[in-house]
Amino acid sequence: MGAISLKLPDDLLETSSRCAEALRLSRAAYIRRAVERMNRQTRAQLRAKRLAEVSRKVRKESMRVNAQFAAIERDPDA
Repeated sequence: MGAISLKLPDDLLETSSRCAEALRLSRAAYIRRAVERMNRQTRAQLRAKRLAEVSRKVRKESMRVNAQFAAIERDPDA
């Protein structure tokens, strides 16, 4: 396991310590969980952003295909 040195504002450090104690965790375990949660949230946001971008690209093509089908439905001999 790698190690990092982290400087936090005093109020954030105190709050983290109290919360860790309330959960019966070490402060390091509490901060580790916080980083893990932030990583999950960030991955989810990036995944949602990629999905939205791909959806926009596909939407244009879908609209083009739908228009072709609509033209065929209006004039089956086309």
